[in-house]
Amino acid sequence: MECSGQLTPRLLMAVGTAVIGSLQFGYNTGVINAPQNIIQGFYNETWSSRFSEPIPQSTLTALWSLSVAIFSVGGMFGSFSVSLFVNRFGRKNSMLMANVLAFIAAAFMGFSKLAASYEMLIIGRFIVGLYSGLSTGFVPIYVEEISPTSIRGALGTLHQLGVVIGILMAQIFGMDSLMGNAALWPLLLAFTVLPALLQCVLLPLCPESPRYLLINCKEESKARSILVMLRGTDEVSEDMQEMKEESQQMMREKKVTIPELFRSPLYRQPIFVAIMLQLSQQLSGINAVSLSLRLTVSRWALPTAIL
Repeated sequence: MECSGQLTPRLLMAVGTAVIGSLQFGYNTGVINAPQNIIQGFYNETWSSRFSEPIPQSTLTALWSLSVAIFSVGGMFGSFSVSLFVNRFGRKNSMLMANVLAFIAAAFMGFSKLAASYEMLIIGRFIVGLYSGLSTGFVPIYVEEISPTSIRGALGTLHQLGVVIGILMAQIFGMDSLMGNAALWPLLLAFTVLPALLQCVLLPLCPESPRYLLINCKEESKARSILVMLRGTDEVSEDMQEMKEESQQMMREKKVTIPELFRSPLYRQPIFVAIMLQLSQQLSGINAVSLSLRLTVSRWALPTAIL
Protein backbone atom coordinates (compact mmCIF):
# COMPACT_ATOMS: atom_id res chain seq x y z
CA MET A 1 0.00 0.00 0.00
CA GLU A 2 1.28 3.49 -0.87
CA CYS A 3 2.00 5.85 1.96
CA SER A 4 -0.06 9.00 2.24
CA GLY A 5 3.05 11.17 1.95
CA GLN A 6 3.96 9.84 -1.48
CA LEU A 7 3.91 12.03 -4.56
CA THR A 8 1.21 10.93 -6.98
CA PRO A 9 0.67 12.01 -10.62
CA ARG A 10 -2.54 13.87 -9.71
CA LEU A 11 -0.81 15.71 -6.87
CA LEU A 12 2.13 16.67 -9.07
CA MET A 13 -0.18 17.88 -11.80
CA ALA A 14 -2.22 20.01 -9.39
CA VAL A 15 0.86 21.54 -7.77
CA GLY A 16 2.56 22.15 -11.13
CA THR A 17 -0.55 23.81 -12.54
CA ALA A 18 -0.86 26.11 -9.54
CA VAL A 19 2.83 27.09 -9.65
CA ILE A 20 2.28 28.53 -13.14
CA GLY A 21 0.85 31.52 -11.25
CA SER A 22 4.15 31.89 -9.36
CA LEU A 23 6.05 31.76 -12.65
CA GLN A 24 3.81 34.54 -13.95
CA PHE A 25 4.65 36.69 -10.95
CA GLY A 26 8.39 36.24 -11.46
CA TYR A 27 8.19 36.81 -15.21
CA ASN A 28 6.25 40.05 -14.92
CA THR A 29 8.55 41.28 -12.16
CA GLY A 30 11.63 41.10 -14.38
CA VAL A 31 10.32 41.45 -17.92
CA ILE A 32 10.21 45.25 -17.94
CA ASN A 33 13.95 45.66 -17.22
CA ALA A 34 15.67 44.19 -20.27
CA PRO A 35 14.00 46.37 -22.95
CA GLN A 36 14.16 49.54 -20.84
CA ASN A 37 15.95 51.71 -23.42
CA ILE A 38 13.70 50.50 -26.23
CA ILE A 39 10.50 51.18 -24.32
CA GLN A 40 11.79 54.60 -23.32
CA GLY A 41 12.40 55.25 -27.01
CA PHE A 42 8.77 54.29 -27.65
CA TYR A 43 7.69 56.80 -24.98
CA ASN A 44 9.75 59.49 -26.70
CA GLU A 45 8.32 58.69 -30.14
CA THR A 46 4.76 58.71 -28.82
CA TRP A 47 5.28 61.99 -26.99
CA SER A 48 6.87 63.58 -30.07
CA SER A 49 4.00 62.52 -32.33
CA ARG A 50 1.49 64.04 -29.93
CA PHE A 51 3.21 67.28 -28.98
CA SER A 52 5.74 67.74 -31.84
CA GLU A 53 8.67 67.94 -29.44
CA PRO A 54 10.95 65.44 -27.66
CA ILE A 55 9.82 64.28 -24.27
CA PRO A 56 11.50 66.13 -21.37
CA GLN A 57 13.96 63.96 -19.48
CA SER A 58 12.14 64.51 -16.19
CA THR A 59 8.84 63.41 -17.76
CA LEU A 60 10.48 60.35 -19.31
CA THR A 61 11.95 59.38 -15.95
CA ALA A 62 8.61 59.86 -14.24
CA LEU A 63 6.73 57.77 -16.84
CA TRP A 64 9.31 54.99 -16.70
CA SER A 65 9.31 54.98 -12.90
CA LEU A 66 5.53 54.79 -12.95
CA SER A 67 5.62 51.93 -15.44
CA VAL A 68 7.87 49.90 -13.16
CA ALA A 69 6.43 50.86 -9.77
CA ILE A 70 2.75 50.53 -10.65
CA PHE A 71 3.24 46.77 -10.88
CA SER A 72 3.92 46.76 -7.13
CA VAL A 73 0.90 48.99 -6.49
CA GLY A 74 -1.32 46.51 -8.31
CA GLY A 75 0.33 43.67 -6.41
CA MET A 76 -0.46 45.36 -3.11
CA PHE A 77 -4.16 45.68 -3.96
CA GLY A 78 -4.21 42.11 -5.25
CA SER A 79 -2.61 40.63 -2.15
CA PHE A 80 -5.11 42.41 0.10
CA SER A 81 -7.97 40.90 -1.94
CA VAL A 82 -6.91 37.25 -1.69
CA SER A 83 -9.25 36.31 1.16
CA LEU A 84 -12.23 37.85 -0.63
CA PHE A 85 -11.80 35.34 -3.44
CA VAL A 86 -10.54 32.13 -1.83
CA ASN A 87 -13.24 32.00 0.83
CA ARG A 88 -16.08 32.79 -1.57
CA PHE A 89 -15.12 31.04 -4.81
CA GLY A 90 -12.65 28.42 -3.63
CA ARG A 91 -8.96 28.04 -4.30
CA LYS A 92 -9.08 26.51 -7.78
CA ASN A 93 -11.85 28.78 -9.09
CA SER A 94 -10.04 31.83 -7.74
CA MET A 95 -6.90 30.97 -9.71
CA LEU A 96 -9.02 30.37 -12.78
CA MET A 97 -10.81 33.70 -12.44
CA ALA A 98 -7.58 35.61 -11.87
CA ASN A 99 -6.36 34.61 -15.32
CA VAL A 100 -8.92 36.99 -16.79
CA LEU A 101 -6.69 39.77 -15.46
CA ALA A 102 -3.66 38.22 -17.18
CA PHE A 103 -5.51 38.18 -20.53
CA ILE A 104 -6.61 41.81 -20.14
CA ALA A 105 -3.12 42.92 -19.10
CA ALA A 106 -1.53 41.10 -22.04
CA ALA A 107 -3.94 42.84 -24.43
CA PHE A 108 -3.17 46.29 -23.02
CA MET A 109 0.60 45.81 -23.08
CA GLY A 110 0.73 43.90 -26.36
CA PHE A 111 -1.26 46.48 -28.32
CA SER A 112 0.25 49.57 -26.67
CA LYS A 113 2.77 50.08 -29.47
CA LEU A 114 0.17 49.59 -32.19
CA ALA A 115 -2.13 52.09 -30.47
CA ALA A 116 0.81 54.47 -29.82
CA SER A 117 -0.27 54.70 -26.19
CA TYR A 118 2.12 54.42 -23.28
CA GLU A 119 -0.95 54.79 -21.06
CA MET A 120 -2.06 51.33 -22.19
CA LEU A 121 1.28 49.87 -21.17
CA ILE A 122 1.07 51.48 -17.72
CA ILE A 123 -2.51 50.27 -17.22
CA GLY A 124 -1.47 46.80 -18.34
CA ARG A 125 1.36 46.79 -15.82
CA PHE A 126 -1.08 47.71 -13.05
CA ILE A 127 -3.50 44.94 -14.05
CA VAL A 128 -0.78 42.29 -14.29
CA GLY A 129 0.46 43.48 -10.89
CA LEU A 130 -3.04 42.95 -9.53
CA TYR A 131 -3.01 39.44 -10.99
CA SER A 132 0.43 38.73 -9.53
CA GLY A 133 -0.62 39.94 -6.09
CA LEU A 134 -3.57 37.56 -6.15
CA SER A 135 -1.37 34.69 -7.35
CA THR A 136 1.09 35.15 -4.49
CA GLY A 137 -1.81 34.33 -2.18
CA PHE A 138 -3.70 31.73 -4.22
CA VAL A 139 -0.76 29.50 -5.10
CA PRO A 140 0.76 28.91 -1.62
CA ILE A 141 -2.69 28.37 -0.10
CA TYR A 142 -3.71 25.81 -2.70
CA VAL A 143 -0.36 23.97 -2.69
CA GLU A 144 -0.29 23.78 1.11
CA GLU A 145 -3.86 22.53 1.40
CA ILE A 146 -3.54 19.71 -1.13
CA SER A 147 -0.09 18.52 0.03
CA PRO A 148 0.51 15.70 2.53
CA THR A 149 1.85 16.91 5.87
CA SER A 150 5.14 15.03 5.47
CA ILE A 151 6.11 16.87 2.25
CA ARG A 152 4.12 20.08 2.65
CA GLY A 153 7.22 22.15 3.32
CA ALA A 154 9.06 20.74 0.31
CA LEU A 155 6.16 21.40 -2.06
CA GLY A 156 5.66 24.83 -0.54
CA THR A 157 9.11 25.88 -1.78
CA LEU A 158 7.94 25.36 -5.37
CA HIS A 159 6.15 28.73 -5.19
CA GLN A 160 9.45 30.57 -4.78
CA LEU A 161 11.10 28.29 -7.34
CA GLY A 162 8.40 29.25 -9.83
CA VAL A 163 9.07 32.93 -9.13
CA VAL A 164 12.81 32.70 -9.82
CA ILE A 165 12.26 30.58 -12.93
CA GLY A 166 9.88 33.27 -14.17
CA ILE A 167 12.53 35.95 -13.58
CA LEU A 168 15.07 33.82 -15.45
CA MET A 169 12.67 33.40 -18.37
CA ALA A 170 12.12 37.16 -18.49
CA GLN A 171 15.87 37.81 -18.69
CA ILE A 172 16.39 35.20 -21.40
CA PHE A 173 13.45 36.24 -23.56
CA GLY A 174 14.42 39.87 -23.02
CA MET A 175 17.67 39.43 -24.93
CA ASP A 176 17.92 41.59 -28.02
CA SER A 177 18.37 38.51 -30.20
CA LEU A 178 15.05 37.07 -28.98
CA MET A 179 12.22 39.44 -28.05
CA GLY A 180 13.96 42.33 -26.32
CA ASN A 181 14.22 44.42 -29.49
CA ALA A 182 12.30 47.29 -31.06
CA ALA A 183 10.11 45.00 -33.15
CA LEU A 184 9.12 42.34 -30.63
CA TRP A 185 9.07 44.00 -27.20
CA PRO A 186 5.23 44.19 -27.18
CA LEU A 187 5.18 40.40 -27.61
CA LEU A 188 7.68 40.11 -24.76
CA LEU A 189 5.27 41.89 -22.44
CA ALA A 190 2.23 40.06 -23.82
CA PHE A 191 3.90 36.65 -23.45
CA THR A 192 2.11 36.37 -20.11
CA VAL A 193 -1.00 35.28 -22.03
CA LEU A 194 0.52 31.88 -22.86
CA PRO A 195 1.08 30.64 -19.27
CA ALA A 196 -2.37 32.00 -18.40
CA LEU A 197 -3.91 30.05 -21.27
CA LEU A 198 -2.07 26.89 -20.22
CA GLN A 199 -3.28 27.25 -16.65
CA CYS A 200 -6.86 27.79 -17.83
CA VAL A 201 -6.65 24.50 -19.75
CA LEU A 202 -5.15 22.51 -16.87
CA LEU A 203 -7.00 23.93 -13.85
CA PRO A 204 -10.39 22.32 -14.69
CA LEU A 205 -8.56 18.96 -14.57
CA CYS A 206 -7.29 19.67 -11.04
CA PRO A 207 -9.28 19.06 -7.84
CA GLU A 208 -10.52 21.71 -5.47
CA SER A 209 -8.77 21.99 -2.12
CA PRO A 210 -10.18 19.31 0.23
CA ARG A 211 -9.65 21.66 3.17
CA TYR A 212 -11.82 24.28 1.52
CA LEU A 213 -14.54 21.71 0.78
CA LEU A 214 -14.53 20.41 4.36
CA ILE A 215 -14.11 23.64 6.33
CA ASN A 216 -15.90 26.18 4.12
CA CYS A 217 -18.45 24.06 2.25
CA LYS A 218 -18.99 21.25 4.81
CA GLU A 219 -18.72 18.64 2.04
CA GLU A 220 -16.97 15.84 3.93
CA SER A 221 -17.58 13.03 1.44
CA LYS A 222 -16.30 15.08 -1.50
CA ALA A 223 -13.25 16.17 0.47
CA ARG A 224 -12.49 12.55 1.32
CA SER A 225 -12.79 11.39 -2.30
CA ILE A 226 -10.39 14.14 -3.43
CA LEU A 227 -7.91 13.17 -0.73
CA VAL A 228 -8.07 9.53 -1.86
CA MET A 229 -7.37 10.64 -5.42
CA LEU A 230 -4.47 12.93 -4.42
CA ARG A 231 -2.86 10.48 -1.99
CA GLY A 232 -3.34 7.37 -4.11
CA THR A 233 -4.60 5.42 -1.10
CA ASP A 234 -7.84 4.89 0.86
CA GLU A 235 -6.03 5.57 4.14
CA VAL A 236 -6.87 9.26 4.52
CA SER A 237 -8.47 9.18 7.97
CA GLU A 238 -5.49 10.98 9.52
CA ASP A 239 -5.73 13.82 6.98
CA MET A 240 -9.48 14.12 7.53
CA GLN A 241 -9.05 14.24 11.30
CA GLU A 242 -6.37 16.90 10.98
CA MET A 243 -8.68 19.09 8.87
CA LYS A 244 -11.59 18.60 11.28
CA GLU A 245 -9.42 19.66 14.21
CA GLU A 246 -8.28 22.69 12.22
CA SER A 247 -11.91 23.57 11.52
CA GLN A 248 -12.83 23.35 15.18
CA GLN A 249 -9.82 25.44 16.16
CA MET A 250 -10.76 28.12 13.64
CA MET A 251 -14.25 28.30 15.11
CA ARG A 252 -12.85 28.75 18.64
CA GLU A 253 -10.31 31.41 17.72
CA LYS A 254 -11.44 34.98 17.24
CA LYS A 255 -10.41 36.93 14.18
CA VAL A 256 -7.44 39.25 14.68
CA THR A 257 -7.47 42.74 13.20
CA ILE A 258 -4.35 44.42 11.80
CA PRO A 259 -3.96 46.78 14.83
CA GLU A 260 -4.33 43.82 17.22
CA LEU A 261 -1.69 41.95 15.24
CA PHE A 262 0.88 44.59 16.16
CA ARG A 263 -0.36 45.31 19.70
CA SER A 264 -0.78 41.79 21.01
CA PRO A 265 2.30 40.25 22.76
CA LEU A 266 1.21 36.86 21.33
CA TYR A 267 2.05 37.92 17.77
CA ARG A 268 5.01 40.15 18.56
CA GLN A 269 7.71 37.54 17.99
CA PRO A 270 6.32 36.20 14.65
CA ILE A 271 5.93 39.77 13.36
CA PHE A 272 9.49 40.59 14.41
CA VAL A 273 10.86 37.48 12.68
CA ALA A 274 8.93 38.21 9.48
CA ILE A 275 10.11 41.84 9.36
CA MET A 276 13.73 40.88 10.05
CA LEU A 277 13.67 38.26 7.30
CA GLN A 278 12.49 40.82 4.76
CA LEU A 279 14.98 43.44 5.95
CA SER A 280 17.82 40.91 5.82
CA GLN A 281 16.90 40.02 2.25
CA GLN A 282 16.85 43.62 1.08
CA LEU A 283 19.90 44.80 3.04
CA SER A 284 21.99 41.82 1.90
CA GLY A 285 22.51 43.56 -1.45
CA ILE A 286 20.60 41.04 -3.52
CA ASN A 287 19.07 43.82 -5.65
CA ALA A 288 22.53 45.14 -6.55
CA VAL A 289 23.68 41.64 -7.50
CA SER A 290 20.55 41.13 -9.58
CA LEU A 291 21.09 44.44 -11.40
CA SER A 292 24.71 43.51 -12.14
CA LEU A 293 23.63 40.18 -13.59
CA ARG A 294 21.05 41.87 -15.79
CA LEU A 295 23.64 44.34 -17.11
CA THR A 296 26.05 41.48 -17.79
CA VAL A 297 23.40 39.57 -19.72
CA SER A 298 22.49 42.68 -21.74
CA ARG A 299 26.13 43.39 -22.63
CA TRP A 300 26.63 39.77 -23.66
CA ALA A 301 23.45 39.66 -25.73
CA LEU A 302 24.26 42.76 -27.83
CA PRO A 303 27.42 41.44 -29.53
CA THR A 304 25.77 38.05 -29.91
CA ALA A 305 22.88 39.69 -31.78
CA ILE A 306 25.32 41.59 -34.02
CA LEU A 307 27.17 38.39 -34.87
